[in-house]
Amino acid sequence: MRARLWLGCLLAFCATDAMAQDYPARTITMIVPSAPGGTLDALGRLMAQAMSPDLGRGVVIENVTGAGSLVGMQRIVRSDPEGYVIGFGNVGSMAANVATTRDLGFDPRTDLTPISIVANVPMVLAASSRSGVRELATLISRIRERGEGVTFGTPGAGTTGHLAPAYLFTLIGSKALLVPYRGAGPAMSDLAAGTVDAMIDQSVALIPAHQGRTAVALAITGPVRAAQMPDVPTFAEAGLPGFDMVIWNAIAGPRGMPPAVQQRLVRAIEAALASPAVIARFADLASTMPPPEQRGPEAMRRRIAADVESWTQVVRSSGMALQ
Repeated sequence: MRARLWLGCLLAFCATDAMAQDYPARTITMIVPSAPGGTLDALGRLMAQAMSPDLGRGVVIENVTGAGSLVGMQRIVRSDPEGYVIGFGNVGSMAANVATTRDLGFDPRTDLTPISIVANVPMVLAASSRSGVRELATLISRIRERGEGVTFGTPGAGTTGHLAPAYLFTLIGSKALLVPYRGAGPAMSDLAAGTVDAMIDQSVALIPAHQGRTAVALAITGPVRAAQMPDVPTFAEAGLPGFDMVIWNAIAGPRGMPPAVQQRLVRAIEAALASPAVIARFADLASTMPPPEQRGPEAMRRRIAADVESWTQVVRSSGMALQ
């Protein structure tokens, strides 16, 4: 009996190892848990395109929206772990959602196979060009005077663009009204139309809006101004040094992914990050590549665990309603 059990385990291991060596044998789907047109979508498409040559197979994007990032993340964690469905998320969808959602249905610390963090992106606070707001101090004064009469569009509950204003409100001691959308794209459209007064999102989305004058950037996180918006001060320069939120974006798979498949994807990611086209595009978007010690499965696993704890504290302090 023991011999048969041992033989069965050996055959299963060999089959898994052989599958990993042949990987990928077909197209890979990368799920982006947000609508087209937002930051996750833009960065996910960039990485998918750049990973494909090294993998020798196409990596196609599938946008899965609903309940903030929840529907897309649930699709990722429930997929077969053989490596043909992976996900592109960030600190909101892969860590902070534990703090913002009552019934998440999964735990990113245990139900994801971390592959690598690929980009750190600063946050930009922007006002609608129709709001009349041109400085951070003016917006803060307006929030303190009008409270929920001031509206912030967000990409959805639990997303980084929803967490960021909640964090801002804890720092200024007053709240505006959060208006969640199904992704950053729709929220950006309403910001441009003046339907909402302001928005905080990653620089990937808001630098083009500022340059195109569909929104007015008021401040950017990080220690220095962005070269693409030299007229926009850092939060510290604008008078709010405590707001220093930079967002990591990463690739993960469902729990149980074979280590050889995980490592094959790591190699493809590293090849993509070394691509001149990706390096140039990151620079265009004021994004930075994490140093090697902050990339890879173990670094990402540690980062998820740490951010679950830190964002749980932020959400409790802010009084944000759980979804």
